[in-house]
Amino acid sequence: MSRQCKVLLNDDEMPRQWYNIQADLPHPLPPPVDKEGKPIGPQALAPVFPMNLIEQEVSTQRWIDIPEAVIEKLLLYRPSPLCRAYAFEKALKTPAKIYYKNEGVSPAGSHKPNTAIAQAYYNKEFGIKRLTTETGAGQWGSALAMACKLFGLACKVYMVRISFEQKPFRKMMMNTWGAECIASPSNQTNAGRAILAKTPDTPGSLAMAISEAIEDAVTSKDTRYSLGSVLNHVLLHQTIIGLEAQKQFQKIGAYPDVVIGCVGGGSNFAGISFPFICDKIHGKKVRIMAVEPAACPTLTRGPFVYDSGDVAMMTPLLAMHSLGHTFVPRPIHAGGLRYHGMAPLVSHVMREGLMEACAINQLECYRSAVMWAHTEGFIPAPETSHAIAAAAQEAIRAREEGKETTILLNWSGHGLMDLTGYEKFLTGKMVDATLSEDDLGKSLQSLAGLPQPPEL
Repeated sequence: MSRQCKVLLNDDEMPRQWYNIQADLPHPLPPPVDKEGKPIGPQALAPVFPMNLIEQEVSTQRWIDIPEAVIEKLLLYRPSPLCRAYAFEKALKTPAKIYYKNEGVSPAGSHKPNTAIAQAYYNKEFGIKRLTTETGAGQWGSALAMACKLFGLACKVYMVRISFEQKPFRKMMMNTWGAECIASPSNQTNAGRAILAKTPDTPGSLAMAISEAIEDAVTSKDTRYSLGSVLNHVLLHQTIIGLEAQKQFQKIGAYPDVVIGCVGGGSNFAGISFPFICDKIHGKKVRIMAVEPAACPTLTRGPFVYDSGDVAMMTPLLAMHSLGHTFVPRPIHAGGLRYHGMAPLVSHVMREGLMEACAINQLECYRSAVMWAHTEGFIPAPETSHAIAAAAQEAIRAREEGKETTILLNWSGHGLMDLTGYEKFLTGKMVDATLSEDDLGKSLQSLAGLPQPPEL
């Protein structure tokens, strides 16, 4: 063979432990607090999450063993391949080498089952019989529906209304795996009814759907809530992506100069980047880049504050970059990136200066995604297109500077359920959506009176 297109790992080479970045942070993560600014203990989370996951949430242990029952399910699709995007490189006329970790090979078509499987297992072990959750684009809802079925749990998904309308096949996937999926906000919870009474035509938001899912969980028997991003234990489970990538680069005697991931709540970005950030903390030279939508610029324009994870403020306050918990994003097609807050760990790593962030408009992202489809064949999820667009920018910079940069991006999911977005782009009906200063200012008003996180 003249070139190697895929770097593969055998089943027995799949990591058997997750990496916890909290063990290596230069400064500790600010704790969750109540509205008076007092730190909360693990027991405060017990009505929402099982204690075995709460233990992972607060752990500072560097390596956490993956249970054998979780490994058994992960091996349905892992290890995922590390691929070289030769044709995409050629189209960009770049000397850069572009590698991508293909997380679209999972049954649900994205990286989300990496934590859905783990969370379903831990809830089952704790005696829980039913899980509730929210979903934006539907990738997380699909993943949790599948994982719940694998472990014999019931599942109810509150899907952001605009995505529910844009992506009906995601609902069908969840139904096929035995889950109930409804549009949020709904008339089935107090939070949903209050929102609809005030704004009956709202497109919905993840913050609204989270409020409904949490209310359902805490008022139902044998039920807990499951979150697909943002929280520490979710990001922990996703580090299997970056850990595999490190092994794959070792196999070919290479190492990335820049690691790129799209970012909404933070799970796929943390999954690919945290193991490499560990290397960076210990002296390795590598750039880490998070890419978000210009319509939801949490890292690039949101302040680092204490804020709630949901619009009804049912969650503890988390130290994170936030646009304000009342933020209602424009209905862009990257539904999985329309969240007002950023994972506390990602926000903290950003504040530590260990990574950088940029925001890109959706038209540029779709142009890059279509180029990818024309060259590499795979149709990317709209979320993934943000990482591809940033990789293209880096590749063009390498061409202009004459550098053989090695780029790694997380191909976090396929776009086969997102074709209405591609249709709008290809027919010229898609427009860019940016967040105005006026709208940002209004949303940030919801932070008034909340405690402030400590300085580094």
